[in-house]
Amino acid sequence: MPVPFLDLPAQYHALKDEIDPAMKKVLETSAFILGPAVEQFEKDFAAFCGVAHCIGVNSGTSALSLLLRAHGIGTGDEVITVANTFFATLEAIVHVGATPVLVDCEESTALMNPDLLERAITKKTKAILPVHIYGQTADMTVINVIAKKYGILVFEDACQAHGAREQDRMTGGLSDAAAFSFYPGKNLGAYGEAGAITTNDTAIAKKIRMLRDHGSTAKYHHDSIGWNERMDGIQGAVLSVKLRYLQKWNEAR
Repeated sequence: MPVPFLDLPAQYHALKDEIDPAMKKVLETSAFILGPAVEQFEKDFAAFCGVAHCIGVNSGTSALSLLLRAHGIGTGDEVITVANTFFATLEAIVHVGATPVLVDCEESTALMNPDLLERAITKKTKAILPVHIYGQTADMTVINVIAKKYGILVFEDACQAHGAREQDRMTGGLSDAAAFSFYPGKNLGAYGEAGAITTNDTAIAKKIRMLRDHGSTAKYHHDSIGWNERMDGIQGAVLSVKLRYLQKWNEAR
């Protein structure tokens, strides 16, 4: 019989004694949207990435678009990203009204080629969005130097890089902000759709928390137009359990 590339049922049964009580607690308290389980995961994942803030959302695509919106990127702006990525990277840029500008990847790594970056920068460039992939990080040291030279923001698409490192620094903390996906097939996967944004900027974190929840800072008080892009309580519970094993799983891979 063929061996499945990713055996999610086997993973669940290995963690069943921890997963089931965590989900049951959410069910018994009816904290289905956001709530204590999501807050705990946000705290745990921020610590794991070495950043001040993690904001849980409903997908990696939402994470990408929310971090762009929160930094004021929209119509008339350009965002440079890499040609080798999943469709959602470009989709998020288009969703906010900006224009994606593609640079090619390095043949040896399939990551953004920093040597091609400067020629893609124009007066309309507001951000660079490198993509970490195949367990590798883009060359963030060089990318950050170039971005600083031109006064451009840098965001990580870390949707396939949970726990990857550049030297001693973790993805999620290598730039101005980062987006993660917890699609079930990822090395840190939810039991449904989920995502997160990490940042050290307290004002940006506050803004994203508001935007993910209909622009609300308190129940029925809406300071701006937002979206319904909150993380579910069950996903927060599942992810907190799985996060304890992520480093060991990564080492095994």
